[in-house]
Amino acid sequence: MIFLLIAAFIGAILFDVPNLIRQKYWRELAAFSVLLLSGFILSLLQTLGVKLPTISRGLAYLLRDILHLSYK
Repeated sequence: MIFLLIAAFIGAILFDVPNLIRQKYWRELAAFSVLLLSGFILSLLQTLGVKLPTISRGLAYLLRDILHLSYK
């Protein structure tokens, strides 16, 4: 399963990165790299069975404790 995950991300890199370099879209390449790396890390952790926190807890903390907004 990990091999398929790595192959999928390498395929995405081989498909998108050469055009970004050829057209000199350096900022887009940086954004693509950050998003791809974060997606790869999260996918790898999920594949390995690591329990990941949900985003709803982070949003609740942000809204309730930092921004002092109430929600229902």
